Amino acid sequence: MLASDSFGTEDTRAPLVFLHGMSYDRRQWAPVLDELASIDPGRRIVAFDLPGHGGSPRPASYRGDEVVRLLHESIEQAGLVSPVLVGHSLGAVVATRYAATHPTDSVVNIDQPLTVAPFAEFLRSVEPVLRSPDFLQIWDRLRAGMQIELLPPAAQDLVRTATTPRQDLFLGYWEELLDPADDEAGRIRSDLAKIHDASVPYHYVSGSEPAPEFVQWLKSALPDVTITVLAGGGHFVHLAHPDAVAKLVSAHG
Repeated sequence: MLASDSFGTEDTRAPLVFLHGMSYDRRQWAPVLDELASIDPGRRIVAFDLPGHGGSPRPASYRGDEVVRLLHESIEQAGLVSPVLVGHSLGAVVATRYAATHPTDSVVNIDQPLTVAPFAEFLRSVEPVLRSPDFLQIWDRLRAGMQIELLPPAAQDLVRTATTPRQDLFLGYWEELLDPADDEAGRIRSDLAKIHDASVPYHYVSGSEPAPEFVQWLKSALPDVTITVLAGGGHFVHLAHPDAVAKLVSAHG
């Protein structure tokens, strides 16, 4: 079972499930959870550590279907029914795949654009370094573009310290992107189609104004998608605006 922090009790509201980003853990959600305790008291909330992160065990495989399977087992063991899935970055990829295959009230995607082709191309171009003892160079390059400097000092400290950048996580979770024969982009498109067909509300939250071509792509897959821009927070928009993120999450379910 995945490690987690659990709050609140079951009632008529859909439970909230929080999923963090790559190499982080459930501590990432503390500012949002503090806000939710004030504006949505007693709401059933579970923040999980993804497989291999934080206190969760390392599985034999980090491929998407296996991660979703482990998450579903933990959601069922926690007694959660049709939750609202709130995912940041990698967590939003997991939330999206989960919602395509298991009962879900809604999805809140925090700054994960899902257009994986450019990122996959980048990873393949640096794969020798990623597989070498110098793999942290790649992680440092990625974090340099996340605009951590825009965050309040306490949030910057959380981003820089509450992380475990292990090589096995990168290679495991990015295995499908590193494989040129694996159509991860097609799989995501299929997942979005399933979410649309199931009428699962999908809320995309960005830390900057999305490019028009991305908005067009996302709306072609999810015509009823809600897009919210909370500017000034970079990639960690939930840490820059925990109050606003808590309010929009609370409105789901």
